[in-house]
Amino acid sequence: MGTLASLSDEVAAIVERVGPSLVHVRGLRPGRAGLSQGSGVIVDADGHALTNSHVVSGSTALEVDLSDGRSCIADLVGDDPASDLALLALGKEVGERAAELGDSNGLRVGDVAIALGSPLGLARTVTLGIVSALGRTLASQVPGRRIEGVIQTDAPLNPGNSGGPLCDARGTVVGINTAVIAGAQGLCFAVPSNTAGYVKNEILGHGRVRRAYLGLGLEEVLLAKELRDRLGRSEARALAVRSVESASPAGRAGVRPRDVLLELGGRVLASVSDLQRALGAEAIGQSVRLALLRGRERVELDLKPVELARA
Repeated sequence: MGTLASLSDEVAAIVERVGPSLVHVRGLRPGRAGLSQGSGVIVDADGHALTNSHVVSGSTALEVDLSDGRSCIADLVGDDPASDLALLALGKEVGERAAELGDSNGLRVGDVAIALGSPLGLARTVTLGIVSALGRTLASQVPGRRIEGVIQTDAPLNPGNSGGPLCDARGTVVGINTAVIAGAQGLCFAVPSNTAGYVKNEILGHGRVRRAYLGLGLEEVLLAKELRDRLGRSEARALAVRSVESASPAGRAGVRPRDVLLELGGRVLASVSDLQRALGAEAIGQSVRLALLRGRERVELDLKPVELARA
């Protein structure tokens, strides 16, 4: 079998496996003409689906179309504008359709990316591309807060793809499609699955996402092998500090721009998603040790995260 035929078979098999988890989301927004529309993906046996916050925000009623053509009412379990994610409850009867949330930390630039969704209302559409970049940053719906660690892909997206799954070559969901840059070609973005899984668990556990706050602007970077070997570190990625708010916990502790974060509370930091998980509600007000690289020296600082103010 030729290479193209083999690729075609593999992509088709992934779409066949993931396709049943795809839903088309419609929301009624009082005072606005028409319906909000987007995509979503069923992610567990209880029939919960992830979508984008901007798809459901302000809606008083939500309905989804399933892949078999049936429609059902959706309940909004929780909405997190800071990550542009929302969680819907569709009922356990659709749980057998769930897709698998993968580990977005394992993504590499150049990996195959498959996007599913309902662009411009055209339900169950599939596009193919690659992971173009990792660790991008996008503005969120919360003023002054940005979505960190975003996946950039050239798998074509259009309005209506928002909230649909971005899958890898194994057919696992590694991102939730969230945005495109209007007027550009091949600049499409997805919230990583590790962030989506964290948000899902927080909403199910607490009804909202409580976050600890350090006051840092960050960028994911690759560490040279020689440096990793010297640090005894297996993870290739770490977090470079772009900016520090002076009155923040990080600023008071002495973190500086161009420092590279390695660990927080003994937890290795290889992505922004790792830091977000380390800054859950349990970290608020607790003293924690931050290990970082300053120049070529490892430095350790103690700091105390505070709760991120709600918008």
